[in-house]
This record gives sequence, structure tokens and C-alpha cells, in this order.
Amino acid sequence: MSARPDRTPLPRSFFDRPVLTVAPDLLGRILVRRTPDGPMELRITEVEAYEGEADPGSHAYRGRTARNASMFGPPGHAYVYFIYGMWFSLNLVCGPPGHASGVLLRAGEVTAGADLAAKRRLTARNPRELAKGPARLATALDVDRSLDGADLCAGPDSPLSLLAGTPTPPDQVGNGPRTGVSGAGAAHPYRYWITGDPTVSPYRAHAPRRRAT
Repeated sequence: MSARPDRTPLPRSFFDRPVLTVAPDLLGRILVRRTPDGPMELRITEVEAYEGEADPGSHAYRGRTARNASMFGPPGHAYVYFIYGMWFSLNLVCGPPGHASGVLLRAGEVTAGADLAAKRRLTARNPRELAKGPARLATALDVDRSLDGADLCAGPDSPLSLLAGTPTPPDQVGNGPRTGVSGAGAAHPYRYWITGDPTVSPYRAHAPRRRAT
């Protein structure tokens, strides 16, 4: 019988490390989302790392703006952004304050509160699809810009926190290019996932969006 996931909250020091160290170490950890309707929990199965000013694929590549300010720290906070005029995405900020880096949560398994997640993800065909992709994950967990800057290390009163869970052994971690990233950052192998996990989203290379004629 496998051991139960560790329910110990992760400290700020977990996040205060280089982004390429934090990203694969997030796999198997448990994200807790507290809402007025009740709590939900997500076992993280897929992530992408973004190195800020050094990374052409990062929102912070050209410096600090009102939109990306949370990426600049302190570590252990959430960075939430709105994309394509439709969806939110949830990132966890890491590294020292002033250095913009973060990890996008791309997919996971809803392990508690699946009934609440399903009410927000009416098009999901099965439980594996509830949080299979960053927009689906944010929708399932009721994540929007009101959570931008939320402190994951603030204790049980915070809307978000991270538990130790069951870290994924290195030999079970897949690694490759990020999904949908264009330009000079397209080839960076900063996407990490749990090999063979059914909740991991399919890889898609960047495809330019067609403009209406």
C-alpha cells in the first residue's frame, strides 16, 4: 500500500529557489483552493517554467508592467493573468524578490472537491479532463485575477496553499518544449510532466492565430 500524501504546508523557502529547480519539484504536490462553496485540491501533474527577463517566452521579458508585477516576487505568491480575452492561467512565483520567474500550472488531478470543479467544468467528459490544460485548471478551481498576488504561505486563511503531497521521482518526470510558445522561447525545454499520467495535456506547437478578414 502506498503512503498517504504528506499534508505538510510547503514553506516560502520551497519557492525561493531557481525556477528550473522548483518546476519539476512541483509535480505530485497538492494545491489547495479554498472558496466560499468549499475547498478543492489538485495533485499537480504538468507545469511550465518561465525565467522572466532572461526568457523570450516570459511575460516579464521586456520588464515590469502592471499586468506582470506579481511575477517579480516575493516568492510563494500567485501570478494570475487573462489570455485570449477568455481564460485565466495560474502561476506560482519563485526565485528571489525582484527577479521575475514563475511556474505555470498546466494540468492536474482534482483529488478533493471534484463535485465543485465539475459544476464549473460542465464540458468535461470525465474527471481526468477537469483540469487538463491551464485554462481548464483555472476554471475548475475558480481562479481569476482576484487571486493575483495571493500568498500561498499565509496559512489556512489564504485562498491558495501548497502541500508537500507525494513528490514525483526524477525517473518519472518528462521534459520537453513548452506548449504554444512562439519565437526565440519556443525550443526551451521548460515543460515538465508526470510520465504516463492521464491528466497531462497534449503538446501543441505554437500556431499563429488567424485574423478576421
